[in-house]
Amino acid sequence: MTGRVPIFNIPASVVAVALALGVLHAVRAVLPPEQSQAMLLALAFIPARYAALIPQLPGGEWSAVTSFISYMFVHGDATHLIINTVWMLAFGSAIAKRVGNLRFLVFSALCGVAGALVHLGLHFGELVPVVGASAAISGQMAGALRFIFGAPGTVLFSSQNIQSVPLASIRDTLKDKRFLLFLGVWMALNLLFGLDVVQFNDSGGGIAWEAHIGGFLCGFVAIGVFDRASRRDKRPHFES
Repeated sequence: MTGRVPIFNIPASVVAVALALGVLHAVRAVLPPEQSQAMLLALAFIPARYAALIPQLPGGEWSAVTSFISYMFVHGDATHLIINTVWMLAFGSAIAKRVGNLRFLVFSALCGVAGALVHLGLHFGELVPVVGASAAISGQMAGALRFIFGAPGTVLFSSQNIQSVPLASIRDTLKDKRFLLFLGVWMALNLLFGLDVVQFNDSGGGIAWEAHIGGFLCGFVAIGVFDRASRRDKRPHFES
């Protein structure tokens, strides 16, 4: 027999990100509490960095730039990490199989940055750190919802099949009752658990529902750009 068992056919980019999240969390777990906390704060997205408090915060000016990306790699506790990883394996794998590994990474980073920007706009100057890949994964979920509802039940297990499913337009997706139901449940959960920043006992960091919304909206719109680029790359090329 050849090939991989479908359920374990996870794209390399998704595996690499999951490993990076796990390794970073493991490193923090073995550090002394003070060093672990300092590492979290240096990587976390903290709106106060952009309100003249940069020198006083861990990471300084460098983290003011890198934290738009680095905050996605650090998690408050093991439960936070496991939940995000499971959701990424589901929705991130669908995106990676459709647009390819490199575009998956760029797409996810863009959604994460969008989430951070939305949170910054609504919480400018606040000291509460934001951590976790939830904004990026919300974008992955939003992008995947534009094609998985039109797919056969087994399509997510095959890269070839998932690439053949048409990408629904934004208008058609917004008319789909299944999408609206999914969106309603997801929004309710965000409002239930995230009306304020969710606190984690061992870190003081959190994730914010505003960042989730920013990542979701970015992924919902941006998947069209990434998907068109992917379709162009798959067209046959002929030498003249």
